[in-house]
Amino acid sequence: MAPVPHKLRYFHVAFFATVMGTAGLALGWLKAHEVLALPAWPGAALRVLALLLLLAVTLSYAFKILRHRDEVREELQHPVKMSFFPAFSVSLVLASMLLLDISMPVSHGFWLAGAAIHLLLTFNVLTQWMHQPHFRIHHGTPAWFIPVVGNILLPIAGVRHGYIELSWFFFSIGLVYWIVLKVLIFNRIIFHEPMPAKLLPTLFILIAPPSVGFLSYLQLTGGELNDFARILYFSGLFILLLLLVQWRRFLSAQFFLSWWAYSFPLAAFSIASQVYYQQVGHQAFQVIAYGSLALATAVIGMLLFRTLAAIRDGNLFVPD
Repeated sequence: MAPVPHKLRYFHVAFFATVMGTAGLALGWLKAHEVLALPAWPGAALRVLALLLLLAVTLSYAFKILRHRDEVREELQHPVKMSFFPAFSVSLVLASMLLLDISMPVSHGFWLAGAAIHLLLTFNVLTQWMHQPHFRIHHGTPAWFIPVVGNILLPIAGVRHGYIELSWFFFSIGLVYWIVLKVLIFNRIIFHEPMPAKLLPTLFILIAPPSVGFLSYLQLTGGELNDFARILYFSGLFILLLLLVQWRRFLSAQFFLSWWAYSFPLAAFSIASQVYYQQVGHQAFQVIAYGSLALATAVIGMLLFRTLAAIRDGNLFVPD
């Protein structure tokens, strides 16, 4: 097994996606206890796991910053990897959501830190996009959604903490740039070379903005389902179905850390489906709610197993 310093050198910032996926699944199971009358213990256990993962990944990357600054600088300037730095601030916001019913002051602290860091990272990424000389169309992947469109997540806890106008600010950024970046990504997918197998799972990130946007919009508007909320939810449902009919393409790829791109979008859609069922009470959406939670649980369980196996075999901490 490789020594710790060597592992730190190749401890990729994309590891924060493991926190996002696990936290999303924890929120999904916590919601399922309320909406689907499922047991409370899976959500409670996953909440602890997600918070421990956040601590472990944050400390590991902090040590990398101290010991391998050149590698961190390279990731900050990489056209794809740079998009994963805001996964840290998104993880802080998700931690805030996980702690809402445990400690409002602690949740508030996580939300403030996540919101401030995410806004700064959004400015940094957009500035690089606007003034860089070396990005090309093939560098574009749905991972580009994380820095800017990730803002759409903040109102879910922000409204609970009383930041109404600030939550609308973040929601507006996420919604508008989701549309802009979605056009750019589809242009890259349709008119240029196919996405490499390693980045193919990032297509699932397309599910996250409408699913999270649906939840945020309901939070901002008092929880009443309206036509715009329906458009957001069904946009996410369509993208999920579109990708599921292509399942053979995704299963044929070799395991990479990028597979964690499956996790948070599936968890977010499962929560959105539970809320939609809660709103309309139709049995069809109950089936979707159960099915999407089962799918998210199976996929994230598989990802945890494959990641631990890859760490054991020394296949994860290697140069790209």
